[in-house]
Amino acid sequence: MAPKSKTSSTTIHLSLMVVIVIANVVFADDNAPIPADKAQLDKWYNQHVQPLAQRKGTLDPAVVAAEGAVSVIKVSQDGSGKFKSINEAIKSIPKGNTKRVIVYIGAGTYNEKIRIEREKPFITLCGAPGKMPNLTYGGTALKYGTVDSATLIVESDYFVASNLVISNSSPKPDGKTEGTQALALRISGDKAAFYKVTLLGFQDTLCDDAIWHIYKDCVIQGTVDFVFGNGKALFLNTVIRELGESGMSVITAQGKDKKTDDTGFSFVLCDVTGSGTGTLLGRAWMSRSKVVFAYCNIGSIVNATAWSNNNHPEFDKDVYFGEYKNKGPGADTKGRYKFTKILSDAEAKPFITLGYIEGSKWLLPPPNPIV
Repeated sequence: MAPKSKTSSTTIHLSLMVVIVIANVVFADDNAPIPADKAQLDKWYNQHVQPLAQRKGTLDPAVVAAEGAVSVIKVSQDGSGKFKSINEAIKSIPKGNTKRVIVYIGAGTYNEKIRIEREKPFITLCGAPGKMPNLTYGGTALKYGTVDSATLIVESDYFVASNLVISNSSPKPDGKTEGTQALALRISGDKAAFYKVTLLGFQDTLCDDAIWHIYKDCVIQGTVDFVFGNGKALFLNTVIRELGESGMSVITAQGKDKKTDDTGFSFVLCDVTGSGTGTLLGRAWMSRSKVVFAYCNIGSIVNATAWSNNNHPEFDKDVYFGEYKNKGPGADTKGRYKFTKILSDAEAKPFITLGYIEGSKWLLPPPNPIV
């Protein structure tokens, strides 16, 4: 028998390397469309958002370095953790942090106003399923200004939240009193992921305000403009709950204003529900507001018009309000605002992939800390 040639061995080795590379590309395919069937979503997501071990070749090097050395800090009101308050835990993390720090929060209500500074990236806040902690505070625009009224303000990059309730305990605005806007969350950092997070408020519940974010399996509740800002966000299998029983009720107020802004909100496989009547899917907060609903179940709370230029007819030529293959009593596009875009398959595709937020570069599965 002839000895194995060096060439054939090298060829086999290179072939294996190619297979591995191809496998990684498949697992992190930004262009794979989200399935129209919600029952297939988790399988699809798990295939394309693989753990770190399978993704090192596709992720940003900073993410790989940070996730390779994870530490866990426990916060518990009963004294079993290192800290009793979330702010104490955040304060203990040094500025310039380059490693993932998971702040595990025990069950209970934490009445704290929390800010994670820009200099503290790679922080995760998480609770346990079935024992989700409630982070709450009663800040209002009158006292703090609108965007600084949030219970949780995240200014840093690579933030993750999982199994949390984040709420603003301020009372529902009466429509007359000034400064009653009250945020639950403002996210101003880049590359943030929210898994099974419930956001509770009324007017301006969520300020999504910079670059790439994802919300999966979440609940967002409010009355007017309760998803607003100039971020670029993908909402997957998220319940959008409108509480506006009377008067004006609007879900989104997206803030794209410049042609060069690469921002917008994409809602895919979401449920639009609640108790409002005559609700709008969105209104043009800025001149180029960009919002798309795709494969969503839209309830009867949404009126026939569904969208508004917010009394700015000069915005009509540049706003982007899109709908694609939605269902439910509020999904009938007859009578829609005249500049609504009923998207074709090709037009919808950029909004129904992880490529919308360039997820292959930074997105990982939700945390599972051992505490």
